[in-house]
Amino acid sequence: MPWSNQGGGGGGPWGPPPGGGGGPNPWGRPPGGGGGPGGPDLDELMRKAQDRMRRVMPGGFGSGLGIALVIGVVLAIWLASGFYRVEPDEQGVVLRFGEWVRTEQPGLRYHLPAPIEEALTPKVTKVNRIEIGYRSVGDIRRGGAIRDVPDESLMLTGDENIIDIDFTVFWVIKDAGEFLFKIRDPETTVKKAAESAMREVIGQTDLQPALTEEREQIELATKGLLQRMLDEYKSGVEVTQVQLQKSDPPGPVVDAFNDVQRARADRERLRNEAEAYRNDIIPRARGNAERLIQEASAYREEVVNLARGDAARFLSIFEAYSLSPDVASRRMYLETMEQVLGSINKLIIDPSVGSQGVMPYLPLSELRPGTRTPSDGDRR
Repeated sequence: MPWSNQGGGGGGPWGPPPGGGGGPNPWGRPPGGGGGPGGPDLDELMRKAQDRMRRVMPGGFGSGLGIALVIGVVLAIWLASGFYRVEPDEQGVVLRFGEWVRTEQPGLRYHLPAPIEEALTPKVTKVNRIEIGYRSVGDIRRGGAIRDVPDESLMLTGDENIIDIDFTVFWVIKDAGEFLFKIRDPETTVKKAAESAMREVIGQTDLQPALTEEREQIELATKGLLQRMLDEYKSGVEVTQVQLQKSDPPGPVVDAFNDVQRARADRERLRNEAEAYRNDIIPRARGNAERLIQEASAYREEVVNLARGDAARFLSIFEAYSLSPDVASRRMYLETMEQVLGSINKLIIDPSVGSQGVMPYLPLSELRPGTRTPSDGDRR
């Protein structure tokens, strides 16, 4: 070793040990010795390695065999550098001299070593977010602010009204190769395409439905149209969701629009009240009408049946009268008198009983049931 003779005592680069030259060097090796209890001699190991190398390559590294061995080792290392791993949330994009040749799925993959081929592994499961019509400053949940962008949010509806819409587009990478090499600026492309798709959908929708019940339909229609546009561009992007954040009339007409909304709400309320009243009164009127019809039908049947009965009775009496007029006349007389006198009080006086020329006194008030004789007080 270069420091074996420094200081003349064999004590290494730090000189001989204190008090003499017989102490160990910094590695615990006794001076001048071989492999003693302090460990192996490095010089001896180096000599043995050189001897083995000479036996393998008698001419040394400068010989043809040595050069071939060195080239083989370098070549093996160079070829081994082509192995790479694609993680589960990535796709491998292999470039050959800068040109995209294939896309690899997750796993252990191999490409020709550089500079022939190289591999890019972009994340394909990360959900990207684009804000259109507004910009969030900081975390909104922690008190962040929202800045409006009117150039992006103001749109024209199908009934020629202006609406202020803020929405968010969520997307992921579907094909890493197309995403990297088919479009120049993927994020700007997605943003412009999303704004164009939303304007087209809003241009076919009236203002009132866009503000109220058709928000979900607008989101789905915009997502479908945006995905078709991006597929035509071969952007390698998949839209996962389009979410409306705000759908309002423009700021200067908000108060007037709110008045219109309140008027429409009142109209709807009055209409509902009228519907409820109609649903209450019409069934009741129909029920009363049906009851009157049933009563009239019953009365008609009753009158018709009584008339038929009277006619049948008259015909039977007429037949009996035709057979025996005297008996029938007598019977009719008796039945008539029975009907006439049956409901009144009657007094029968036998003319054969009584005095001559003297009017008998008959206390009629006492003879009639239900009457009383007036008292002296009543007369007074």
